[in-house]
Amino acid sequence: MQAIILAAGMGKRLKKLTKNNTKCMVRVNGTTLIERMLEQLDDLGLERIVLVVGYKGKELREFVAALAVQTPIEFVENPIYDQTNNIYSLYLARKFLRQSDTLLLESDLIFDDGILRELLDDRRPSLALVDKYAGWMDGTVVTLGEQDQILDFIPGKKMNFAQKAEYYKTVNIYKFSQHFSQHFYVPFLEAYCEALGRNEYYEQVLRVITLLDDPEIVAKRLPAGAKWYEIDDLQDLDIAESIFAQPGQRLQQIQRRFGGYWRYPQLLDFCYLVNPYYPSRRLLDELKASFELLATQYPSGQDVNRLLAAKYYGVDRTRILVGNGAAELINALMQVLTGRLGIICPTFAEYQNKFAGDVVAFDTSAVDYQYDAACVQDFFEENPVETLVLINPDNPSGNYMGLEGLKKVLDWAKARKVRLIVDESFGDFADEVNTLLDDEILTEYPNLVVIKSISKSHGVPGLRLGVMATADGVLLKAVEKRLSIWNINSFGEYYLQIAEKYRGDFLEGVAALRAERRRLTHGLQECGLKVYPSQANFLMVKLPDGFNATTLTEKLYQEHDILVKDLSAKVGLGTAYVRIAVRNRHDNERLLAALRGILK
Repeated sequence: MQAIILAAGMGKRLKKLTKNNTKCMVRVNGTTLIERMLEQLDDLGLERIVLVVGYKGKELREFVAALAVQTPIEFVENPIYDQTNNIYSLYLARKFLRQSDTLLLESDLIFDDGILRELLDDRRPSLALVDKYAGWMDGTVVTLGEQDQILDFIPGKKMNFAQKAEYYKTVNIYKFSQHFSQHFYVPFLEAYCEALGRNEYYEQVLRVITLLDDPEIVAKRLPAGAKWYEIDDLQDLDIAESIFAQPGQRLQQIQRRFGGYWRYPQLLDFCYLVNPYYPSRRLLDELKASFELLATQYPSGQDVNRLLAAKYYGVDRTRILVGNGAAELINALMQVLTGRLGIICPTFAEYQNKFAGDVVAFDTSAVDYQYDAACVQDFFEENPVETLVLINPDNPSGNYMGLEGLKKVLDWAKARKVRLIVDESFGDFADEVNTLLDDEILTEYPNLVVIKSISKSHGVPGLRLGVMATADGVLLKAVEKRLSIWNINSFGEYYLQIAEKYRGDFLEGVAALRAERRRLTHGLQECGLKVYPSQANFLMVKLPDGFNATTLTEKLYQEHDILVKDLSAKVGLGTAYVRIAVRNRHDNERLLAALRGILK
């Protein structure tokens, strides 16, 4: 068995990183791609490794010569690398293909150590390694039969995205038997190059071969949990560094991304907070049906979006603003306010992070994070503020104040001329919903500002929608001035336009979330965890003695690809607390199984 690595390309999309280096010399977490790949191949006891070089070939040869690789390495030069594609590089190495069984790899790959051994241990002589297609992938895909036969090779530019569920992505790692190379691949390779030229990809030859009655090569599906990435540009490099970071750094790499987890299809995210039971399929289908129109049309301005939000929430259009997520409105609001800001901690930190003045914090650890109206009033009676933020249900504790308690705080704040900001982003998940998005309440309490994230309760964080409502017209105008004219894109606007039609589906989804929250609470308690009462779509959990939140979070991520929120950095909490989002039953069972294994 030998290996052939195609490493002649220029890697232009990596810009300055390949100005003086070939693509395989790019470093991922300090180690070059070629060094890592050669070390992995060196462990297999191969008879030789063949490197096809071109761009910066001299430098690559010198670098490889300095490595402590025991397997003999031979080089093949592609002198016209800038005029050809990888089919010609493999054509130049065809004599080696005829001489032995071969592992064929592209040099811009990074993958787990065990993948090559899996390929070698498979008794089938010729294999194309494939992975289930995911949105981050690019390039050739295949369709498979029941016995892993390759039905078709489909170039990326000819993909039908309506059929993506049927696709598998080629990992660009192959095992060719000597017989397959001699009698199938090399003859077709030579004929293809002669007939169609050198500026093609070697997968095109495989595509032709799969049309035969017995092509001899079949697919091997990537083992469950195995990781790989193809690095074509700077974003690919960034993602690869997070996937293949050292154990102590991998979690930090993923946490700093703050989302975009569709690029990590194996990751189960219990950190970010959405509604797993909504939107409904019908609503998504309606959005999809208008995709082309929405993508090519300007959205409306704030006046129209205020009208849409006012209609949905039943408030006067002059009292409401729509933001690019609640975060945009919080940022603008905090720029307007002055004086001292009161918060209840631990809590969502965005309000104090965006506020330029002094912050007064009510630490609720003394009441085990379960506070009521009396607690709030007593503390801020002794510690006066101009503005008070009440997140209800609170994040991360899940503590919820019902309408009676809210009215007490509203009356107290009005009497003392304290502006009260109530963030009810998670309020729809409460067993008894008590919204302050009501014209009568807003009229009675002109000092009240209500913030609500639509993204969280409606399960559409990618649309970035939130609202702010108040009867204080001066404040509303000051906040509006800090919003751009087209702060909401057309998809967000269209969602507001059609949301009312699906209110029944939304209420069903919220009811399903509440039921699953109860079931997950019971399951976590059976694991020996203290679960705080929550009316949100998440649960704050205290770990048993001897367990550390950072260690648990790291274990869940490293061993199970599960991400939960480590609360150690939250003001008012120690090192034994995590926050767990409520997902669907299947996902929650996977989390519970992982926790039982760790906490046993």
